Amino acid sequence: MSRIGKLPIQIPENVEISCDGPEITVKGKFGTLQDTVPEILKVEQNEGILVVGLEKETRNGRALHGLYRTLINNMVIGVSEKFTITLNLQGVGYRGAIQGTSLVLNLGYSHQVIIDIPEGISVEVVQNTKLNLSGCDKAALGLFAAKIRSWRPPEPYKGKGIIYEGEVVKRKAGKSGK
Repeated sequence: MSRIGKLPIQIPENVEISCDGPEITVKGKFGTLQDTVPEILKVEQNEGILVVGLEKETRNGRALHGLYRTLINNMVIGVSEKFTITLNLQGVGYRGAIQGTSLVLNLGYSHQVIIDIPEGISVEVVQNTKLNLSGCDKAALGLFAAKIRSWRPPEPYKGKGIIYEGEVVKRKAGKSGK
């Protein structure tokens, strides 16, 4: 039995969960999220607690048990609190701005990088070099942050690039002259 999968999920007061067969819908003050649970798993709701159980004890079922418990827990947290990711732009002339529904980044290229902001994700630019991303869906938020970061990952010699808040970039020594 999965150690993560057997843990109960606490449902906050402002969150509604409905299970229609394999479909699970979570509604909260920040939005609505849906997912499909495999038939091998069963979801039971009792007085503010949600429990994910296994129908059959198989290798695939054990693998999915903890995964879907965590996915449902992330949905509950997302609609009640929202997830946030902070990106720092480090480098001379690196800056970001929002124009309509697009994020415009100057990253040292000869052109501006224009990225469309997905629905359900909000972006706030602080002091031109700090991006605060927030949204209900943890997977979509992480994917969008990784897409932004892929334009300029941090490099180890000068430390320039797009860096997650709290990330430590391992620095290397450059060439040594004779």
